[in-house]
Amino acid sequence: MTHDVHAPTTSRHPRWYRHAYNQARLYRVAEALGWLPRPARLALARTIGRLAPRWLTAERAAVRAMLEVVTGASGPRLDDLTVRVFCDFAMCFSDLVSTNRQSPARLGAYLGSLSGAEHVPDLSGGVISVTAHVGNWELAGRLLASRSARRTFVVVAPEEVPALERWVRRNGDGVQFVPRVRPGIGLELLAALRRGNVVALQGDRALGTRGDVLIPFFGTPAPFPLGPFLLARAAGVPIVPAFCLLDRQYRYTLRVGPPIRVERGDETEAARGWVGLLEGIVREYPTQWFNFFDVWRPFGAVSSPLTGGAPASGSPVPPPD
Repeated sequence: MTHDVHAPTTSRHPRWYRHAYNQARLYRVAEALGWLPRPARLALARTIGRLAPRWLTAERAAVRAMLEVVTGASGPRLDDLTVRVFCDFAMCFSDLVSTNRQSPARLGAYLGSLSGAEHVPDLSGGVISVTAHVGNWELAGRLLASRSARRTFVVVAPEEVPALERWVRRNGDGVQFVPRVRPGIGLELLAALRRGNVVALQGDRALGTRGDVLIPFFGTPAPFPLGPFLLARAAGVPIVPAFCLLDRQYRYTLRVGPPIRVERGDETEAARGWVGLLEGIVREYPTQWFNFFDVWRPFGAVSSPLTGGAPASGSPVPPPD
């Protein structure tokens, strides 16, 4: 879990915006605070979260505008929800950094409930697990892997600050992180699925390529990656949505959705089903939607409800010029 957000760009190769606080020394501080009892550590994280919007003004504006669309809130309630996004993010980040090197057994102590587990036992062969930047998504991967006899390959964007990987991307305990830009990554993932393994992918951030497709999201088309659904169809495996959400007692609810089957030619329709499920989760947990940018116009290439206008949905998104 990093602090990366998309920034509008005119490059043919969209880049992630990274603010100055994404530094190894700050991760070391967060890790060092792991010795605190968890209630005290999370209380400290919430305090930092309440202060963060003062420094991260661009992210605060993006979050506030997004929450206005998602919740319909305004005035003081909108301001309160905006601050809560940063507080919730700080708590999830603190848990991730503090527990990333712990055993799966200790991670289980953070789990409050598991729903949708009945969908998993009937699945045989490979599975694609699709999640989003909601709640503690990276902790979700480890929790799911600890409950599966299958190896899990987690596809990630290349880390621009390699020194941070020790805190957020640790191989082991049935989990292997795979950079998205690795040569032959598609064939590697296809082979893993055909061996009966699990491939975990993010399904909420467009890549800025012709592999993106516009799908209605809270009433306005937004770009989403089609890759997970193309891979599922090619491998002949189901997609299982999964989310790890922080509850009011500060424990995690692991929610597994019903499998999505992808037939040839129906990849976009399957993606629509996923986006509809994601919209429901974001509506229920708006302060745990950790995309600190305009999700309707991440590259400045399409219209947004935050800026006015809307393109037609269901069509590929042209890459930035």
